[in-house]
Amino acid sequence: MYDHVLLPTDGSEAAMDAENEAFEITTTNDATLHVLFVVDETAGPLNVRGGDERFEEAESEGEETVSEIVDRATEAGVEDVTDVVRRGVPHEEILDYADEYCDLVVMGTRGRSGLDRQLLGSVTEKVVRRSNPSVLTVRVGSEGT
Repeated sequence: MYDHVLLPTDGSEAAMDAENEAFEITTTNDATLHVLFVVDETAGPLNVRGGDERFEEAESEGEETVSEIVDRATEAGVEDVTDVVRRGVPHEEILDYADEYCDLVVMGTRGRSGLDRQLLGSVTEKVVRRSNPSVLTVRVGSEGT
């Protein structure tokens, strides 16, 4: 049913909660898992003095994060894993990558509502609303429920 499953991550609890769902879907469908970390070029703290060094540090953290997920995926029986770190606007990079390579996106969501969601926006919500491939959202703490 699915050949390429995208697991975007920022290393958060929400992203980690989506891992097991992505691993299960990938192994069940004998699919390729794509793990994507996006360094947010619009993030305020990275755009201050020394920004290039901070972006490089964020990329290193992203590489470490995806490497750890690749290890966990392999332990869970996923045979084919691709890991990618990109710079850009997170939802745009996720959408571009999904459109080019994947037929399912599995993402965590924090379940924000009200003012929090309006002020901060939600990468997951933007992906859900604009994605061509299907998107499965996994709520924080939903593991085992």
